Amino acid sequence: MLLFRHLLEKRGIRTPEDVLPLYREAAKQLDSKTAEPAAKTVEGWFYYGRRPQRAFREVIVAMLGRSIDQLWSEVPEGTDPDFAPLTDVSPTAPHADAGADLSEMRRTGSMAVQRARQFLLGKDQGAVGEETLGLLDDEVERLVAAYPREPLSVIWDDLLVVQEQVFRLLEGGRVKQLSHLRDLNFKASILSFLVAKGFNDMQAPYDAMTMTRVAASCAKTCEHQGLIALTDGLKSLIAYWADKPADAYHYARQGSANAANLGGTVGLWLLGLEARAAALLGDEETVLRANREADRRRETVVYDDLDRLGGLFSYAFEKQQYYAVEAEVHLGRGTADLIARAAGAVEGFSDPNVEAWAFGDLAGSQCNLALVRLASGDVEGTADAISPVLGLQPGFRNKGIIVSALRVRQALVSGPGRSGTVGRALSEEIEAFPGSRTALPRG
Repeated sequence: MLLFRHLLEKRGIRTPEDVLPLYREAAKQLDSKTAEPAAKTVEGWFYYGRRPQRAFREVIVAMLGRSIDQLWSEVPEGTDPDFAPLTDVSPTAPHADAGADLSEMRRTGSMAVQRARQFLLGKDQGAVGEETLGLLDDEVERLVAAYPREPLSVIWDDLLVVQEQVFRLLEGGRVKQLSHLRDLNFKASILSFLVAKGFNDMQAPYDAMTMTRVAASCAKTCEHQGLIALTDGLKSLIAYWADKPADAYHYARQGSANAANLGGTVGLWLLGLEARAAALLGDEETVLRANREADRRRETVVYDDLDRLGGLFSYAFEKQQYYAVEAEVHLGRGTADLIARAAGAVEGFSDPNVEAWAFGDLAGSQCNLALVRLASGDVEGTADAISPVLGLQPGFRNKGIIVSALRVRQALVSGPGRSGTVGRALSEEIEAFPGSRTALPRG
């Protein structure tokens, strides 16, 4: 059981409806302007363990006196931790009998929830119903939000299960309404995009590219131009980390053509991908053009449905800065201006509560800062910049992070800092960094 639900149950709160009075009181004390969550949203937190959207987190933290990461961690079986008091709000439901076997209740309750999910997914034999689509909406939203923030091992099984459920619905001939068919293909494309990204993070580029083609096919079926362009971008990303800059450039340009008439941030992402690939090809003119165009278009962005979905489907300003710096890093620059911008990119991801935060983008920004400091001859500053990356737990060490760290080592061993004590020690530490497995799923 999650600590979130455990704390509520210790107060006698045993239904999602009973959570809302506590939430309202905490929101009132904070003078929060965020709209109250719907009962269905609270139900997802309470029964299914879905992490709340960031808009609700400040109130939840105030309500229960713990961070979101703490609240959405498991309470060890058979323990009853001595938690700090909640708020002064009185509980709105009676306490359960002290003699109840809570461990067994939790086990059987969890089984019932899983069975209920399967019941709902198979309930409408004639046609897919609104509740089924709503359930899948909740799952897609949860997985999209979690992907940039959690190790792949935490969400991988759920991601594959939900993708399989959507595929089954599409294959089963139960989708009667055209709008429902389009909606399911949209979800299939989103989920396949995430699975493809997962394969790439696990250093399986062939599987990643195959799954990206599935995502592209579903995007074309639902006639979603933004998703079509995004899948081109993902192909570019896979080629970039596979050290195929010419392919990465080709796919980014193809995606830019598909995104030419779109107002959201997907077009900006493709320009960032184009600049990074061009930098590896030594094409400085294209790097400058693409980055300037991205800056210009940022001023006129009109956020679309993909931006509202968030996660990997929106290209935040912070990520744009990270990409722009990385492109210039590949050109071998180490100017004072670039050092400042690289530090600014790291600062942009310093607060995990910011909407755009992603552990991979933070680590990439830190590696870029290490590289520009090294280019300026500051070996100790390089070590300081990359130190947090080298301290990442193995579950967070995906392919992009490992490649970024090894780029720092390559620059170290080929530069003047290689002979110094700090440089040699840092080179050895980075060399050992990929030794632990990357963000692989369990089992």
